[in-house]
Amino acid sequence: MSVSSPRIVVIGDVFVPAHIVCEAIRLRNGGDTADIVAVDWTIPGGGSEIHALQHQVELHGPDAVDVPADLVDLATSADILVVHFFPVPARVFAGDAGPEAVIVARAGTENIDLAAAAANAVEVHNIAGRNAPAVAELTLGLILAEMRNIARADRSISAGGWRKEYGSRSAELAGRTVGLIGYGSVGRQFVKLISGFDVRVIVSDPFADPAALEADGVLSVGFDEVFEQSDVITVCARLTEKNTGFIGADQLARMKPTAYFVNTARSRLVDDGALLTVLQQGRIAGAALDVFDQEPLPIDSPWRGLDNVTLTTHFAGDTPESFTRSGALVADVVERILGAEGE
Repeated sequence: MSVSSPRIVVIGDVFVPAHIVCEAIRLRNGGDTADIVAVDWTIPGGGSEIHALQHQVELHGPDAVDVPADLVDLATSADILVVHFFPVPARVFAGDAGPEAVIVARAGTENIDLAAAAANAVEVHNIAGRNAPAVAELTLGLILAEMRNIARADRSISAGGWRKEYGSRSAELAGRTVGLIGYGSVGRQFVKLISGFDVRVIVSDPFADPAALEADGVLSVGFDEVFEQSDVITVCARLTEKNTGFIGADQLARMKPTAYFVNTARSRLVDDGALLTVLQQGRIAGAALDVFDQEPLPIDSPWRGLDNVTLTTHFAGDTPESFTRSGALVADVVERILGAEGE
């Protein structure tokens, strides 16, 4: 950091309010942290609209969303900029002004123009694992809901019925093989939760530490093997340019007809049309999805008409605990940046 008393600008939102992050930073630094400015990005529609805008950012980059000019100017004035969902376009890094470091209060960095940041030697930090417990819990919940028809039974009762028959689409987890695509923070947390169900866990992740896999009691297998062997497949990978759509028709065709597919990660990891076709044709037992290529789902979306899926509204990581945890993790990063400055 080139300045002795850095200006920290925190732009929060309805999910991670700026004051939570600022309090965590001040607490970590004994209440004596330089100049901190806190403001929230507020828009009509609240959290639902911010989620919809973030979905556009994930698809098209930070310039896909118009943000208030005063917030862009404020971001440009920072030495250390902290954001959650707020988009940070290239113009924040242009010219002589602009932050020297950006901290994203979540694992994803899609809302930052990373190319512009790199071109201007700006460090971009993210915080991994802040919502891993929440995502892992929902993943397990979706598996149970889909395999035991919990949501379908609830819908039947709400509609005045008493549905009890689901054909062969009802199964216990015990004795099954559960396959994970990706083994980061969410995957590791999920394995802890599912360990009591007497299942065999296999993982496909070329970047995972073999020693960590062995210590967690999971078996590393090839990408195609996880589809061929699993009774339940859950996607826990991060989205990158290299793995967009890497789960396609070929992989889905390898699944057992009795298997279930679960995605609480990112929809664009999967060929949406291929998965829809497999489910429409009944070539797998079912699926549970928290993420979609188009959000919110249109009223006439074919996903709404399927009887072999459990759907939720992209809220896997949306818990108060996850958002509160963000403040402490951001404070860790600020502490490291300021500590490096003093070395």
